Amino acid sequence: MKLVPGRKERLGDQLYGQILDQIIAGTYREGDKLPSESQICQAFQVSRPTVREALMRLHADGLVATRQGSGTFVQKRPSGHLTRLAPVSDIAGILRCMEVRMALEDRAAGLAAERRGAADLDRIERALAALRSSLEAGAVPVQADYDFHRAVATASGNALFAEMLEVLHETIHQSMTVALGITHTRSKERARRVIEEHEAIAEAIQRRDAEGASLAMRYHLHRARQRVTDGQREL
Repeated sequence: MKLVPGRKERLGDQLYGQILDQIIAGTYREGDKLPSESQICQAFQVSRPTVREALMRLHADGLVATRQGSGTFVQKRPSGHLTRLAPVSDIAGILRCMEVRMALEDRAAGLAAERRGAADLDRIERALAALRSSLEAGAVPVQADYDFHRAVATASGNALFAEMLEVLHETIHQSMTVALGITHTRSKERARRVIEEHEAIAEAIQRRDAEGASLAMRYHLHRARQRVTDGQREL
């Protein structure tokens, strides 16, 4: 096996994607030990820093765990839909983007609760209504989801929050496509929980509860990330 660099793709992300693909395919099952760093280096003809970068990301995403003196073991297996919804080499970038969003949108939601005006609440509610209607109809409302998060960022009163979402627009859309696409394949109960998470954010902003809005946003993004990486539990 050999990794060949593609368009602007980091070798670490490519290797991450290939190992992830093998976990999803069942080549390595939960509890299985991964090959050693040197074995991965030889198999994929990459350097040890590249292998460590990929393993670090897999560890950070909760997909593998290291046991001192024993090696690295598969901890959980994502849904097979993950690699059907996004190229495996893109998945590391999607999850990195979600980490950034947790820090960015947590603060934006808190400020939105303190500073929102009537027009802000109207934009948030309209996006929420579109999201709710589409999810209840069994659709994948990526644009409505993005509109909701952008409306919250705009309500913060600091234009840089919304501008930063626009900078990340392509990857955010891709991450929403994956997270909502996986939700679409599961139960109506999961879709209902996604709606409730957005409603909790909107309600906290409406009642000017800054701490509650921050917590609700952080919880929602954490759960969205879990839905991407954990295919076994009904999250």
